[in-house]
Amino acid sequence: MVSPTRMVGIEELVEGIEDGAKLVMAPDYAGAPLAAVRALIRRKVQGLHLIGAPQFGLAADLLVGAGCAHTVETAGLGLGEFGLAPRFRDAVAKGAVHLKDATCPAIHAGLQAAEKGVPFMPIRGIIGSDLTRQRNDWTVIDSPLGDAEPILLVAAIEPDVALAHAPMADRDGNVWVGLRREIMTMAHSSKKTLVTVERLFDGNLMTDPALAPGTLPKPLRGRGDGAGAGVLALGVSRRIRDRRRTHGALRCRSADGRGLRRLS
Repeated sequence: MVSPTRMVGIEELVEGIEDGAKLVMAPDYAGAPLAAVRALIRRKVQGLHLIGAPQFGLAADLLVGAGCAHTVETAGLGLGEFGLAPRFRDAVAKGAVHLKDATCPAIHAGLQAAEKGVPFMPIRGIIGSDLTRQRNDWTVIDSPLGDAEPILLVAAIEPDVALAHAPMADRDGNVWVGLRREIMTMAHSSKKTLVTVERLFDGNLMTDPALAPGTLPKPLRGRGDGAGAGVLALGVSRRIRDRRRTHGALRCRSADGRGLRRLS
């Protein structure tokens, strides 16, 4: 049974992310949860296993640069038109983080396996690359259906926490993500989900026929095996008051420290 939604501050929201957690985040274009990331850095969280869905940017680079990450599992980490992610590049060169290199289809396949409650997902496009030698958690087998071509089994990726940013949520805990389906997959595959949003929607998103298709609903069961709710926590961070660009990065200030969280 999921308890009613209540308002909390951003610092309390990220208490659900413990040291050593497997933390999945979406690409910057899907909404970077920078307010939550800065709260994690202030708390000096350690040993995170960061997972890009399927890749990520500024939010992950900040966590790596602050020494919060031990492992980075992703198809890429960059800052788009601003170039390479400097803290990530430096950390990999110095051996300060363990890199689990992947591809976009492999990351999606692993998350979808966890979403469906199965131990692996078969894909084929990676066969022939050096990634099959680097990833000992992937297995190449002969097709069990008699196909002459081999198949690659990608192990399920089940994050402890999905951390995302979305345009809005309602007071019932439904979160509108729009076209950003990465956040849907993240929430379905993770044990717990935390979301920061720009604003609260006046009404119920699931009763609006135009908004419901792009909404992450509150009573979500994420895993196909019925083992439990894929979304154990949903949250809304602080309302944005002031934005300004500094050296190409978006800096945000909030009017207050209030937020909204759904607790298990």
